[in-house]
Amino acid sequence: MSFDGFMTRAMTHELETLLTSGRISKIYQPYKTELVFTIRAKGKNHHLLLSANANFARIHITKEKYDNPSTPPMFCMLLRKHLEGSIIEKIEQLDMERVIIFHIKNKDELGDETFKKLYVEIMGRHSNISLVDKKTGVILDSIKHISPAQSSYRTVMPGQVYKLPPEQHKANPFELDDDGLLKLIDFNAGKIDRQLVGQVAGLSPQLASEITFQTGSFVNRNTLPPAYSVIINRLREHNYQPEMLITSDGKELFSIIPLEHLKGERKAFQSVSELLDRFYYGKAERDRVKQQAHDLERFLKNEWQKNKKKIKKLEQTLHKAERAKEYQKLGELLTANLHMVKRGDTQVEVIDYYDEEGGTALIKLDPQKSPSDNAQAYFKKYNKAKNSVAVVEEQIVKAKEEVQYFDQLIQQMESAAPKDIEEIREELMEEGYIRRRVKQHKKKKDTKPQLEQYISTSGVEFFVGKNNKQNDYVTNKFARQDEIWLHTKDIPGSHVVIRSTDPDDNTLLEAATVAAFYSKAKQSSSVPVDYTKIRHVKKPNGAKPGYVIYDNQTTIFVTPNEDVVRSLRK
Repeated sequence: MSFDGFMTRAMTHELETLLTSGRISKIYQPYKTELVFTIRAKGKNHHLLLSANANFARIHITKEKYDNPSTPPMFCMLLRKHLEGSIIEKIEQLDMERVIIFHIKNKDELGDETFKKLYVEIMGRHSNISLVDKKTGVILDSIKHISPAQSSYRTVMPGQVYKLPPEQHKANPFELDDDGLLKLIDFNAGKIDRQLVGQVAGLSPQLASEITFQTGSFVNRNTLPPAYSVIINRLREHNYQPEMLITSDGKELFSIIPLEHLKGERKAFQSVSELLDRFYYGKAERDRVKQQAHDLERFLKNEWQKNKKKIKKLEQTLHKAERAKEYQKLGELLTANLHMVKRGDTQVEVIDYYDEEGGTALIKLDPQKSPSDNAQAYFKKYNKAKNSVAVVEEQIVKAKEEVQYFDQLIQQMESAAPKDIEEIREELMEEGYIRRRVKQHKKKKDTKPQLEQYISTSGVEFFVGKNNKQNDYVTNKFARQDEIWLHTKDIPGSHVVIRSTDPDDNTLLEAATVAAFYSKAKQSSSVPVDYTKIRHVKKPNGAKPGYVIYDNQTTIFVTPNEDVVRSLRK
C-alpha cells in the first residue's frame, strides 16, 4: 500500500510511543528535501528521517547514515536555532490526512518558553515540512516555498499564516457503521474498490482492493460491511503486521497488514519504521543520483553506443580488407590479359588460371582508365587493404576496451551514492572524456576515496570500491599483499578486499555476495565470483582506471541478496 492515511496513522502512533517527551539534540539536512533529527527519548537516541522528496516522501525512524554537507542549508540553520534542545510534547495526525504535527516546547534567549508546531505533509510532489509559531500561526520557514503564482489556494512562505492543505471531504473510516457505509456505495455502478477510495478518508487503492477481496467471490450489500469492519477494526486497534511484498514481476510493495489479494514473496518486520527503512533503502538515493547525474548517465550510454557502432563499422572494414588477396588476383589476371582490354570497356572475362577446373573470372573495369591503369588500381586496392588490416584490428581492440570501460562505469552509476558521482565525473575529466568545469574547486591531493565498510557475521572487516577511483585505491594502495581480493568473474563490478589473510568460509561467501550485488549481475542468481591474494592482482601499465589482471584465483558461486548486504554494512 502507499503512504496513505492509515500508514500515516500507524507511523504517528509509533512515533508517539517512541518520541513523546523526547529532546531534539541534533538536526541535519543531508539533502535539499530531507531532514534527520536526533532525538533523545526514554534513555535512547533515535534518528528521525523527515522527507518531502517528490517521489519518496515519508517519515520514520532510520538506522541509515547520511552524509551531511559541510555548510548546512538555511532551513536547517533555522530549525537548529528554534528546535535544538526542545522537547516534543505531542505528536498527532490531522484527522485521517497525510499530515503529522509535532508540538514542540523550547526556551528562547531570555529563558521564556516558546511553542512551535512542525507540520510534515506527506503528499507526493506536494509534500512539505513547515515550522510554525504556535501562538500566531505564522510560518517561520518551510523546506519548500510555494508562492501565490504556484498555488491559488495557499501560500507557503516565511511570514505567511500557515494554512492546512485542502480538505478531502471524505467520510471518517472509524465513524462509519454498516448503514453509513452502504449509503456511500452504488453497487450498480461497479468498481467498488474505487468507490471506497473516493468516499472513505485514508484508504489507498491497495487497502480498498483488500477489503473487496475479503468479501469472497461477490461484493454486495451483505458481504461488504463485515469485510470492511474486520479490517477497519484491526486498524482501529493498531493491530499491525508490517510486511514487504515482492510480486512475481519484481514489484516491491509495503503494507501494515497482510494484503492477501496480492501474491508474492513476503518479508515481515518488527515495526513500521523498520519496514519503511528497508523498503526505501537505496530508492531515494537512486532518485537523487538520477537528478544529480542524468547528464553523466546520458553521456556514458552515448559513448557506449558510439563505440558499439564503431566496432560494427570496423568489422565491416576488416571484412573488406580481408579481400586483399582477391584484389591481387584480379590485378595479376588483368595484367596477363591486357591485350584483351581497350579503354572504355566496363568489364572483361578472362581465363582464371588460379582455378584448377579452368573456369573464368569477370573483372570490372573503369572505362575512363587505360587497361594498365585498371590493373594498377587493383594492386593499389590490394596494398591499401593489406596495410589496413593491422590498423583496423588494433582499432577494434581499442573500441572493445572502450565498450568494456563504459560498461563498467554504467554499472557503477547504477549503485553509486551521490558522493560517488563526483569521483566518476572527476575520473572522466582526468581521462579527457569531458571538459573540466570552470571555477571547479580542486581536491586536495591527499584526499583518499571513502570506501564502504562491511563486517561479516564472523566479525571480519571487508571493504568495497564502488567506482574506479575507489577500486584503484582499495586494490593498489589500501590492501596488504596477502589479504583476499574478490571480483565477479568476467563481469563488470566492484573490487572487494577482506582484511584477513585467511578468512573463514562464511566471510568469503558474504564478501562474494556483496561483490555480486555491486556488479552488473546484481539481478542474477549463481553469480561466479573470483578470489585471490592481493599479490596476484596487477594493474598493467597504461591500463584504464579500475582495470586489473589476476591469477591463482578460486571461483565461488553466490546469489546477490540486498538484505544480506544491508545487514553486513557498517
